[in-house]
Amino acid sequence: MIKNDLFLRALKGETVSRPPVWMMRQAGRYLPEFMEIREKYDFFTRCQTPELASEITVQPIRRYGMDAAILFSDILVVPQAMNIEVQMKAGKGPWVPNPIRNTKDLERVIVPDIDESLGYVMDAITMTKEKLQDEVPLIGFAGSPWTILCYVVEGEGSKNFAKAKQLCFSQPELAHALLQKITDTTISYLKAKIKAGVNAIQLFDSWGGLLSPEDYQTFSWQYLQQIIDAIKNESPVIVFGKGCWYALDTMAKSGASAIGVDWTITPQMARKLSGNNITLQGNFDPTRLYSSPATIKQMVKEMIDAFGKDKYIVNLGHGILPNIPLENAAAFIEAVKEYKVD
Repeated sequence: MIKNDLFLRALKGETVSRPPVWMMRQAGRYLPEFMEIREKYDFFTRCQTPELASEITVQPIRRYGMDAAILFSDILVVPQAMNIEVQMKAGKGPWVPNPIRNTKDLERVIVPDIDESLGYVMDAITMTKEKLQDEVPLIGFAGSPWTILCYVVEGEGSKNFAKAKQLCFSQPELAHALLQKITDTTISYLKAKIKAGVNAIQLFDSWGGLLSPEDYQTFSWQYLQQIIDAIKNESPVIVFGKGCWYALDTMAKSGASAIGVDWTITPQMARKLSGNNITLQGNFDPTRLYSSPATIKQMVKEMIDAFGKDKYIVNLGHGILPNIPLENAAAFIEAVKEYKVD
């Protein structure tokens, strides 16, 4: 039994004394204890070494006591398992030396044996669960097929992923074949994570907002829906699409337990568009953590008041930034723990 089950209760829509809180990318680069590990090991070594991944996962829980831990990993371990080389270049981010641009490229992309190619993730889950001692739930995650496609077609990070969109619009059959392979792999991967012990799944559609509402349904949502359908009976699912406010009504009817929202929408509008009947997660602007601790605490209280304490998980509208002061991150967490309804 999980001792602090506030997060899981919020996912079920139960009445709670206060909403739970965690932060996207909480296991990472703003923490000095993480920086110590980063100086010794490169990015994918950290992801692929269960001892390191589990240690990084629990670091923020030790320091701040969030209501959920999220496994330290990366969405790009999935394409790596699919026989697509992905590197992490310092100062540049993801780099795919041989991007997928034509049918011949697609032929080398496999739907892998998950235990064989991503077993290290399951080992990290086992080790993390041992370290957490059932204090808080553990979240596993994956990128949306569309977001993965963006990287493996573009070959690197981008502001607009024009090459990825060009492939979708000029070679739609190729795009859909690639998206389906990613989807099939992701379903197997997430089922293995659930079996290994994660308590919830979050799907990140980081680049969904680059698509028009119609293209989003075609190239992103239908594949996310496949994933939700495949795992929703085994685990609660949170779906987070950055910039995808126009799809909130669709997401609310998907069978997901919760929807993550970014900071470009008001709590009231997010509730309205999602039908007022599903747990929402978000949506503090990550750069607002540069404000003073007192301002952060006031804004967090106002945000909870606006969303309502029930059917709500406090989070950022995207990942925490690297140089956020530690006391400001603490103020964010403390504001939620101190929350009382006026």
